[in-house]
Amino acid sequence: MPGALQLPIVDLSSPDRFSTANSISQACIDHGFFYLVNHGVDEELVKKVFEQSSNFFSLPIEDKMKLVQRNHRGYVTLYAGKLDFTSSSTKGDSREGFYIGPLADDLNQWPLEEDLPSWRSTMETYYKKAMSVVTELLSLIALSLRLDEDFFEKLGALNDPLANMGLLHYPGGLDCSDEEIYGASAHSDFGMITLLATDGVPGLQICREKTEQPHVWEDVPSMSGAFIVNIGDVMERWTNCLFRSTVHRVLPPGQERYSVMIHPFMFTSIVISCVIISQVFKHNSCTFVLESWVLLGTFLLHVLLTPVAFFANPNKECIIECLESCCSESCPPRFPPIKYIDYMKERMRLSYGF
Repeated sequence: MPGALQLPIVDLSSPDRFSTANSISQACIDHGFFYLVNHGVDEELVKKVFEQSSNFFSLPIEDKMKLVQRNHRGYVTLYAGKLDFTSSSTKGDSREGFYIGPLADDLNQWPLEEDLPSWRSTMETYYKKAMSVVTELLSLIALSLRLDEDFFEKLGALNDPLANMGLLHYPGGLDCSDEEIYGASAHSDFGMITLLATDGVPGLQICREKTEQPHVWEDVPSMSGAFIVNIGDVMERWTNCLFRSTVHRVLPPGQERYSVMIHPFMFTSIVISCVIISQVFKHNSCTFVLESWVLLGTFLLHVLLTPVAFFANPNKECIIECLESCCSESCPPRFPPIKYIDYMKERMRLSYGF
């Protein structure tokens, strides 16, 4: 059975920025995850995002297919991709999605206002708010690495970010087969950092030692009003593995789950994910991964989990190479320099086949 993990807590409103930066550094070294409190995103806005996500996925399939994905924007069907490209499962992850890219490039697809009133404006507002949190958090991360607070902005990481906001739905009542099917199979995030907001129901699990086998999974409890923040692969490469990009997965709900994300794997600089989950009691005939997703029995606990994840990735032309403060003669760079878009394309190919 996986154990529960209590993560470090970082207060974004603290006036002592050096102390906050030190707390972030220690959390990223030890866990790769931490709680972020007093982040400034209004809880009512988060609630509206959850509600609007549910409204979209409640539409008939023929209406959703009118917005089927083009240019990595729009509706994606169930089992369309698998984050764990090493898995032997023949099915993709058990979720459908709707993806929104940069707000200014006119490539996004939107439901009609008469069908889903205020849907577009709600998503755009949340996107902008989450980006503000990311910008502030990155300045503290730079400080924690003995860099100028505006280091990542000067580097160009946040110039014209390729943000992709993804709404995810994890349907329940799926058949329980011999294959392990996850809401989000084991993976590390592609980009710099990820913000995740939840409403209290468990689902997220992490494995702190990703090179060890078998993996040891720990449940990450939510904290009311807090983001769960984790480090992505790009930040791990920048810091020469000083900060860890921790492998994690999401357990699927017994009935259904919705999420709204701004996603790193869709050529993005930012990703949001909100999830509404109905959880079912565990059943020993299936792996615990299915305990939250698949209807295994007749006794269900109707509880909603509504995480919102925001994945922050650098500009597509940004060069990812070891920071000077993170290498030395005794600790040389572990990774060669790579342009972010090239790194993203390879991750996309492995996870999605394109």
